[in-house]
Amino acid sequence: MAFMTAMNIVGSGLTAEQLRLDVISENVTNMNTTRTEAGGPYRRKMVVFQAESGRDGFRQAMAAAAAASNRGYENAGGVRVVEIVEDPSDLPITYDPSHPDANEQGYVEMPNITLVKEITDAMAASRAYASNVTAFNTLKSVLSSSLEIGREAGVDDFANI
Repeated sequence: MAFMTAMNIVGSGLTAEQLRLDVISENVTNMNTTRTEAGGPYRRKMVVFQAESGRDGFRQAMAAAAAASNRGYENAGGVRVVEIVEDPSDLPITYDPSHPDANEQGYVEMPNITLVKEITDAMAASRAYASNVTAFNTLKSVLSSSLEIGREAGVDDFANI
């Protein structure tokens, strides 16, 4: 059914944005980490999304809708996480000769994380997540109304509609 496609699309958005929020949380948690297992300071991580298109172009979608056919739409669109990459930007250097990770000159390489940028990204991810929740609630409301209309019409099986 077509509503399952919509649910899959919304679900993929919720999953992707939740992972994005998790990565942002990891970044904020490690914003002062100067030593990692790989060596050197923690590097900021970013989530890379890719659109998944389960549909043809707009014309094909309109033609299919006009024919009231859901065939060919079994593959839901949406979004998927392609990878989590490290930010290649330069690492800031601070002068702190008492720090255990300071070099011979007393400078320490710090993570390339800016709290303002992380908060901004978290707000954007949170808004995107909330938008997907709104879309899901709207879909749920439409389905509930459809079931109620079917119940009032005395239809026991929606496949016959």
